[in-house]
Amino acid sequence: MKMLKFVLPGAIMVCGLVLTSLPSYGTVALAKKEGGAKCTLCHTATGKKDLNDVGKCYKDHDHNMEACKAK
Repeated sequence: MKMLKFVLPGAIMVCGLVLTSLPSYGTVALAKKEGGAKCTLCHTATGKKDLNDVGKCYKDHDHNMEACKAK
């Protein structure tokens, strides 16, 4: 019974962390692929999901930055 007092709250806390963690789609690997691009190249601000015009183009052109370069 004493063990349950420690295990149950710990299990609840771990489940809560797993359920509330959000997946990240923009990764360091994508930045390295594009030559070390900063997050703000495609996003409106660091840590935001909102895309700017370059980010929308990048998404629409199957993650190909060559199609989105300024002409």
